[in-house]
Amino acid sequence: MDAYTRGPLPQGLLDRADLRAALIEHDFAAAFTLIKKWAGLSQNRIGAACQLTPGKVSKIIGGTHRVTSFEVICRIADGLRIPGHLLGLAPRPWESNNTEPPQCAPDCPPADDLLWRQDATVHLADELTRNDFLMDRRAIARALAGAAVAGGALLDPLEGWLQPSAPAATCVRRGRLGARDVTELESSAKELRHWSRRHGGGLRRKAVIGQLNEVAGTLRDHQAPAVEARLYRVMAQLAGTAATTAWDAGFQRRAQDYYRLALRAAHAGGDLPFGANILAGMARQMLYCNRPDDALQLIQLAQEGARGAIGPRVRAMLHTREAWAYAALDRMAGFERATARAREVLAETGPDDDEPYWITYFDGAELAGVTGGRLLDMARRDPRKHAERAAEHIRLALASRGPQTGRGHVLDRIGLAECHFLMGDRRGATTETMAAVEAARDMWSGRVRAQLGKLYPYTVGDTASQPLKEARDSIRDLLSS
Repeated sequence: MDAYTRGPLPQGLLDRADLRAALIEHDFAAAFTLIKKWAGLSQNRIGAACQLTPGKVSKIIGGTHRVTSFEVICRIADGLRIPGHLLGLAPRPWESNNTEPPQCAPDCPPADDLLWRQDATVHLADELTRNDFLMDRRAIARALAGAAVAGGALLDPLEGWLQPSAPAATCVRRGRLGARDVTELESSAKELRHWSRRHGGGLRRKAVIGQLNEVAGTLRDHQAPAVEARLYRVMAQLAGTAATTAWDAGFQRRAQDYYRLALRAAHAGGDLPFGANILAGMARQMLYCNRPDDALQLIQLAQEGARGAIGPRVRAMLHTREAWAYAALDRMAGFERATARAREVLAETGPDDDEPYWITYFDGAELAGVTGGRLLDMARRDPRKHAERAAEHIRLALASRGPQTGRGHVLDRIGLAECHFLMGDRRGATTETMAAVEAARDMWSGRVRAQLGKLYPYTVGDTASQPLKEARDSIRDLLSS
């Protein structure tokens, strides 16, 4: 244990079963309490070692603040010299060479602002990707079980999005990457993003993470300013795709980690439109987690931070997320107003609009599908009022876009089937359910499977017809495969 305890913790403390259990479960309230008791460290000493304010340490010990940030967990590991395996991390750099852990530079910003500095963003990317490759089974199980962060713990650290990006604290060696190299990386990021939308993220998750790790490696060197800005934008796009693939694989907490990285990378690269898009993705995740108030604040943060820098498609997309939040809050007037605004803004687009490739999917068909999905949410509460209208919008989306749109097409199929069930049309529901299952067969997406799981109860019952029983069997077979 000598190599692990040359920090502030006394020799043998990490052998205590109660402390090891607290660390493995990320129960830092219990861990800090035990460290105070048996190591004799004050809250100030713990905070100084972990780059946390004494007040934050007090809140953690008191149970009013949970440590969920991957970057903060890494700082705790390095500051207190806790081996990575006790926290579900890869081995820390100092574990192999017995050198001192990396220390913050003298001009290091406060802990809450650390991740908005460019070099800290690179460090976060390196840590996330390296640990994703090296996580053991227990850590993977914990990541799967981890709930998404919400409320102030999610929103407060994102305020840095509204501030200018802080430069790296120290200069590093000069890199040799050229514009042609970055163009190849941009093409790769675009292709991986397209694959995720078309087929679901499960199959290419490791490929995305590997590419992201490579980009982080290039940014450890001091590249030419124009090259560096483009690299941060590539990092943002890859991290956004990594978030989607993590979500599709069921890793809600890890998806948030990558969303945060994507937002910081977009911020560092001056890509305000993509940063707004990432915040919209985070809002969508909150809506799936039944946190519409948090989603609404995320959209407002996106709109405020990117005002004047985004085109009509991005603005329309943000309005649909806003409408989604209003629908979840059962605020029908707000839903109609935001949806109408999305329609008006989208009408401003033209054939020669120079908008980023990642938002070109948002057209009239996408708007119809999103609107139909939100009406379906409300139809579950009041079928007579909303089910038929939801079906009309979803049919319009399906008529305007085909299977090549991937996950969106499959989700539309599942939504239309549910509309028919809510309208009492079992024959139509059976037909649409079979079509949805067929469309989902080649889709490796956790979200698609989750929606099929919600469709399954409609098919259960003694009065089910033979075709409906066959539809039920097809869902069960697909979900069990």
